[in-house]
Amino acid sequence: MKFINPCLLAVTAVLFVNCSAKKGVTSLKDVYKKDFYIGTALSADQIEEKDAKVDSLIKKEFNAITAENIMKSMYTHPQKDKYDFALSDKFVAYGEKNKMFIHGHTLIWHSQLAPWMEKIEDSTDMKAFMRDHITTIVSKYKGRINSWDVVNEALNDDGTLRQSIFFKTLGEKYLVDAFKLAEKADPKVDLYYNDYNIEEPAKRAGAIALIKKIKAAGGKVDGVGIQGHWRLQSPSIEEIEKSILEYSALGIKVAFTELDITVLPNPWDLKGADVNQKFEGSAKMNPYPEKLPDSVQTQLVERYASIFKLFLKHKDKISRVTFWGVYDGQSWLNDWPIKGRTNYPLPFDKDLKHKQAYDSILKLKKTKE
Repeated sequence: MKFINPCLLAVTAVLFVNCSAKKGVTSLKDVYKKDFYIGTALSADQIEEKDAKVDSLIKKEFNAITAENIMKSMYTHPQKDKYDFALSDKFVAYGEKNKMFIHGHTLIWHSQLAPWMEKIEDSTDMKAFMRDHITTIVSKYKGRINSWDVVNEALNDDGTLRQSIFFKTLGEKYLVDAFKLAEKADPKVDLYYNDYNIEEPAKRAGAIALIKKIKAAGGKVDGVGIQGHWRLQSPSIEEIEKSILEYSALGIKVAFTELDITVLPNPWDLKGADVNQKFEGSAKMNPYPEKLPDSVQTQLVERYASIFKLFLKHKDKISRVTFWGVYDGQSWLNDWPIKGRTNYPLPFDKDLKHKQAYDSILKLKKTKE
């Protein structure tokens, strides 16, 4: 009988187990890689890789990234003659290092402006600001950032134009100018209009009219970003589907850019993501401070499954699905519209463990395969 070294057998067994484990590893980005990008929004700490466990989760599950805050104008352009690209440079480098799709958020937005920007009243000064701001930032990352939210949240819920500082100084022409400036700075980058509630009929009609106007005036619009700050029961799957079809009919890409699902009570019937809305809290408004009840967990599972089933149905029209945050513990919904609540809107819990909602999203692909 030929002698077989037991040490060699042990090494072979370990290698076999490791290879099998790797083959069995699944992630959102892997199972959906042929359908659309699966993204997440990164905080400053995550961009700087301060928590190894969080960093490992991001790299495993996602192949697209958006900066949650650090590319907004108050951070990138704090003073008229001063830009700060320290964190945005790290953000772009992070995406490049991990071979991720990199989305820039956002160039023109009425909120989170630097204080000096809010004081601009003259149209000439506003034009100069927009030209300098957009050209400087887009040119800096030319060929490195894959897509931009050029204008964010320019509409009211009834579909009319928001009376922002940009509208008040320049009129609706600022929208066309923003897209033209971004295209000139980087002709190859994809340019998006991004907003919340634009799956609702009135605001959807306003967004469609707006995109048509921008394109007719020579602005380049490659896609629309539907934020997707949704609730367990609304908007309906039917309205979301209508939105996908109607935006796609414009000849543009559809992205879901800030997806999360609140499970907490909402007596004011708030929809979307107006960050300026704040309300006082109470125990009644924070019903699940320790744990989400099984009955609500089940609703969240079913909601995510129905949403992703729809996304797969229209995967030929959808470019990217991005969750607004990596895990429940960091979600902005813990502080909006009431500060200090405990919400459970994402596929990963506060301990970074995947939830049943995560399983329901994966299962859709496994049953098809």
